[in-house]
Amino acid sequence: MELRLYLKAKTFNMSPKNKVKFVFVTGGVVSSLGKGITASSLGLLLKQRGFKVTIQKFDPYINVDPGTMSPFQHGEVYVTDDGAETDLDLGHYERFLDVNMSRANNTTTGQVYNEVITKERRGDYLGATVQVIPHITDEIKQRMTKLAEIGEYDVIITEIGGTVGDIESLPFMEAMRQLMLQYGKKNTMNIHVTLVPYIPAAGEVKTKPTQHSVKNLLELGIQPDILICRSEKKINKDIRDKIALFCNVEPRAVISAYDCSSIYEVPLVLYKEKFDQIVVQKLHLPDRKIKLDEWDVLVNGIKSPQKTVEIALCGKYTEHRDAYKSINEAFVHAGAENNAKVIVRNVSAEDCEADDPSIFFKGISGLLIPGGFGERGIEGKINAIRYARENNIPFFGICLGLQCAVIEFARNVCGISKANSSEFKQNRFSVIDLMPGQKNIKNMGATMRLGAYPCIIAENSLAYEAYKTDHITERHRHRYEVNNKFRLTLQSHGMQFSGLSPDRELVEMIELNDHPWFLGCQFHPELKSRATKAHPLFREFIAASIRYSAEKKNNLALVY
Repeated sequence: MELRLYLKAKTFNMSPKNKVKFVFVTGGVVSSLGKGITASSLGLLLKQRGFKVTIQKFDPYINVDPGTMSPFQHGEVYVTDDGAETDLDLGHYERFLDVNMSRANNTTTGQVYNEVITKERRGDYLGATVQVIPHITDEIKQRMTKLAEIGEYDVIITEIGGTVGDIESLPFMEAMRQLMLQYGKKNTMNIHVTLVPYIPAAGEVKTKPTQHSVKNLLELGIQPDILICRSEKKINKDIRDKIALFCNVEPRAVISAYDCSSIYEVPLVLYKEKFDQIVVQKLHLPDRKIKLDEWDVLVNGIKSPQKTVEIALCGKYTEHRDAYKSINEAFVHAGAENNAKVIVRNVSAEDCEADDPSIFFKGISGLLIPGGFGERGIEGKINAIRYARENNIPFFGICLGLQCAVIEFARNVCGISKANSSEFKQNRFSVIDLMPGQKNIKNMGATMRLGAYPCIIAENSLAYEAYKTDHITERHRHRYEVNNKFRLTLQSHGMQFSGLSPDRELVEMIELNDHPWFLGCQFHPELKSRATKAHPLFREFIAASIRYSAEKKNNLALVY
């Protein structure tokens, strides 16, 4: 029985189309070392050499997707054009490569086991005992090579989530080992990201954690080809030679990946370390000239801005950096295009419920209210929006931020004092209500309005000024919408619906006629911001905030 299973795994047929090269990125010692940034940086460097590249993430958690996971545990949920709720690392892939990912670029243990169990219930295995090897690993291998079947890519980079030695990631490691054996060294390679810590008390850099991490890999039958050594400062040649000797890796393949002031500087650091050149040589790819001029301009803009502007981000997850990852990165992109450094002041929405908002927002030049779910902190967000509206501070509301802006306007301008959202309170003044198609849904996972939808933009609007077109598509993740019963009332008091769905039934964007820059959108523009191509709405929001800041300084100068 075991022999038959072994032979089945050995002869698993997944011939790559057009000799696609497979690069596997793993991590050791601790999590959060930057596997996603490493994979994204390599993808960028290879793309700038003229290769067609994609990146995929394999997550070992048993959730089918991160859609129902708390931002405190997993950070933001990144939504792709095709409506997949994915790991936030896909955001890095898209921002660095300037390409759109899909549900095929993210796989979880939950998806793998769900598929295998479904096949077993259907009888696809013809009565065989379903086991981790070969059934689970075969499903993983099929997903690891699925993108190769398209025939569009020269290189597929696969990031394996978690840390080497974790129990839950073992099937992914085994599947990776089998693929590397099947396709050979000319077509596959492993890049291992590891930690080389500095111990202040000893005044020394320690290589032992890296040695033990590689030892764990070797026990799984995997010899790393390149080591990305994360450290506070650049590691010297002696340390590299020591790591190379004990880890059975070429000295040139021990790469020093030291801390940078910006993640967008990492590709340039790795390029100087000849990282991409080593990959190209080991995979027997043609040595093409690289073009990094545009990336150099981006990094210089980020590191040497001419202006600064402070934006308040008022939300319920502000203490957790990854909860608003894409928004913070969109600020970086928009700042670079406006030749400015964006300083983000994180404000807890709950704090704004009891105290005067001016305590938290004094001195800001713009306010952003991000998306979210649930009643906690809602009244604080509404108070913050009122402060921005009444003081003519540039305002940008995203998803729930738009909904809170509508509630605030209905209460304080239209005179509907009990205006609310049916998500928080059921009454006949629900200016925000559940979408008709959402009312009979019971399951929480993957049931919202997800993915890219079209939007028609009105001319003579801030939105049109930003996009320079009247037709766009943006990514959504929500269940609630502006209640059409109140549209006429809101409009008659000065609210403009500058973006609507093609059938005019869904409000996509709002603006205020008597405010210099006040815009809310039901979609998530941060998900389409790119490192070298800032999203139009973020770019214009930062530009408006810079103008507000300059006017404020001029007014103060006149006073004194």
